[in-house]
Amino acid sequence: MNFAERENVPSARTLVFVVEDDLDISRLIEHNLHSAGYEVATFASGAQVVGAALQERPALFLLDVMLPGTSGFDLCREIRRTARLARVPVIFLTAKTGEADRIHGFDLGGDDYVTKPFSPRELLARVRTILRRQQESPTMDVIQFGDLEIDVSSMTVRIEGKTVLTTVREFRLLEYLANHRGRVFTRDQLLDAVWKDTAYVTPRSIDVYVRRLREKIERDPRHPQFLRTLRGIGYRFEAPRETPPQASRDQVSRDQ
Repeated sequence: MNFAERENVPSARTLVFVVEDDLDISRLIEHNLHSAGYEVATFASGAQVVGAALQERPALFLLDVMLPGTSGFDLCREIRRTARLARVPVIFLTAKTGEADRIHGFDLGGDDYVTKPFSPRELLARVRTILRRQQESPTMDVIQFGDLEIDVSSMTVRIEGKTVLTTVREFRLLEYLANHRGRVFTRDQLLDAVWKDTAYVTPRSIDVYVRRLREKIERDPRHPQFLRTLRGIGYRFEAPRETPPQASRDQVSRDQ
């Protein structure tokens, strides 16, 4: 079987949307995905993609960035804003190799970034990895702690009933920590869990994302109740609880 071990063949019908305007590349991708056991729908532009996905939800989008009309970046943005499709993984396919382009793609919600020319073997390995992670991710639709509500299906955050705007990476970091509340994660562990193999993000970038999230969801970002810091170790998510009146400021600040 071409490029896929038999044990890696999808056990159930797995539909992949390929959005690529170069016919030769599109056919190459379609052939190799079919050979690996996937079903494929191909599109030469982004015009009909979201509508078709709402009719039959794919397991994965493969998006060329340089598309006629709507770009792959714009299409990804539309996918992430569509509640029923917001959780579907996206892999970008592009000849654009600049760091700024990769960062932009990940910030829009891309899960991976494959540059052209690429090996079909590598592409299939990326597809299998992304789909496996998707299957292993928590399935809870709404996570709620007090006034904080994290709606996984629509990728929205509400605090005291008001929607808070977050980037995709901020949302995924918050979702991951909330799904593992009480557990302490180092910065490297959070990078592995949320950013995967993204090379441009450093462990200290986690501090920036946590600070931004605190400004959006905490009543007092300087004394957070949800996103707590363990100095010299990392971060953990805590369900809020009342701080006893007699607790000293020193006791509180040691755990922030």
